[in-house]
Amino acid sequence: MRTAILTKTNTKTVTTKLGATEKTVREELQEKAAIVDAKDELQYPTNGEEVSPLFTKEVSLLHQKIERATKPRAYPLFLAEKGAMMLEDIISPLFQMGGEASTETERETKERIVILGTGWGSAAFLKDIDTSQYDVTVISPRNHFLFTPMLAGASVGTVEFRSITESIREVNLGANYLEGTAIEIDPKAKKILCESVVCEGNTCGIDEFTVEYDKLIMAVGAQTNTYGIPGVRENCCFLKQIQDARRIRTAIVNLFERANLPDLTDDQRKAILTFAVIGAGPTGVEFASELRDFIEQDGPKYYPNLLKFVRIKVIEASPTVLAPFDKSLQKEAIKQLTREVNVRDPAVFNLLPEKFKLTELLLNSGVSEVRESNILLNDGTEIPYGLAVWAAGNGPLPITLNLIQAIEEGKQSEAQSVARGRIAVDPWLRVIGGNGDILALGDCSCIVSRQLPATAQVASQQGEYLARLLSQNYDMCPGFDEEEGILLPPQTDTNRSKTLSESIAAFACQAGDFAAPFQFLNLGVLAYTGGGSALAQLQLTPAEQARLKGTGKIGFTLWRSVYLAKQVSWRNRVLVFFDWAKNRVFGRDITR
Repeated sequence: MRTAILTKTNTKTVTTKLGATEKTVREELQEKAAIVDAKDELQYPTNGEEVSPLFTKEVSLLHQKIERATKPRAYPLFLAEKGAMMLEDIISPLFQMGGEASTETERETKERIVILGTGWGSAAFLKDIDTSQYDVTVISPRNHFLFTPMLAGASVGTVEFRSITESIREVNLGANYLEGTAIEIDPKAKKILCESVVCEGNTCGIDEFTVEYDKLIMAVGAQTNTYGIPGVRENCCFLKQIQDARRIRTAIVNLFERANLPDLTDDQRKAILTFAVIGAGPTGVEFASELRDFIEQDGPKYYPNLLKFVRIKVIEASPTVLAPFDKSLQKEAIKQLTREVNVRDPAVFNLLPEKFKLTELLLNSGVSEVRESNILLNDGTEIPYGLAVWAAGNGPLPITLNLIQAIEEGKQSEAQSVARGRIAVDPWLRVIGGNGDILALGDCSCIVSRQLPATAQVASQQGEYLARLLSQNYDMCPGFDEEEGILLPPQTDTNRSKTLSESIAAFACQAGDFAAPFQFLNLGVLAYTGGGSALAQLQLTPAEQARLKGTGKIGFTLWRSVYLAKQVSWRNRVLVFFDWAKNRVFGRDITR
């Protein structure tokens, strides 16, 4: 029996505030866990820029074999492999995984896997990992999975907050969950130092505890990158968490109620009801579109005399919107964003000025500073605003930089010229510079040989991939090749019969003794553009010309169908469906 315990809790109170509310202490811990030096934000702008890959030099037969195995598998074989996996999930005992939580005795006999984060990668991993083989513990300050693509809708009341969240405990009942924030990782001792908010009566404080692991999976995601621009953190709202959406929703109603007060000039009302969205990627475009729907559909009922003062300004530093999309779809998005206002009530429509423009798109407009009541652009233009939402780029979390620094100097530090603040991993998602006991996936990681977009789709597939490797007992640390100085690829027990999907992958890779490396299956991208229209770009094959594109009502039907199907549970599907139906019949709820 193992003597080491999974959660070695050396609880010591770091901060105790007499009379401090739980909300106050949680916000303090959240702020502390998000603080990154401005120089780090500028040094590590993880925005998917292409950089030359490392480690491409062929040296030996082993190296050549690994190079061959890590090349993208032929697409027909890759699809056959994915189809075989789906079949195996139906007929395999893996489908029966999970169950009741492990007892303390059982935990001491299993290999310990600790997952940091409860995002897309973590949820996918938890769904597929065999907890009868491993003692799995999840550590995160957030005790739920969040369907992030619908945060924009939640921020204006199209869906409710709880409809797009699911308890992380519900995802896999066989896993343990610890509510805390990882602040330091010691790869040599295999320990994680965490902080958690603890309340006794009316007093809340921050306590420390330590967790030991055999394998660590980094899935903490990323935070919004301000690029060191003054005033962004102090004056802008972000759109990453439920708290962000709740803050925006409250702020929107507050601004309308404030603008409705007497003794204000028209210019003051116009400034109060100017909504600035900085960043025209999928998050920025979808938020601007959802906000426009709220103003067009619910504004005439609640604020008919204020609609003429409302302005939505989408500010983007590049010359176009929705960079991941085809150019024809980008043009359609611009057309939808800047279309004429659609107010069905003739009495309210007549109150609007001639040539009224609800949404203004400012391309090639970089932001130099965000002040308390106005935004300063690079060309000197000042834009007064009531609410500013920052949706521009991702940056590393402090715990991600902590792990990068904790790994000894060598290939991890060399790989930062490519990874740029993300954790550099090999094609099997093992952290470069480690010995295979630390793995990373999602937005906090970067496969240096083949960079992937920072999307939920990528993180989810990586989580499924890792869970399958570990559940099939692949050895992630088979040893080092001393001559080459490289960690050997994951290997499985030669006495175990390969599954059909493994056999197809082994044939495609021409390396039967290695695990097939991770390969991303790009299914396409979706974006809502308001007014019951959306963009859908489905990827049939890797070729750029093999794209199925949909706009308008067709795109909207695909968008809603996919988002409904991708919900993590039937509970979420039912709640989201009823939110849509309720919104259609009764409108959005503007109570605070």
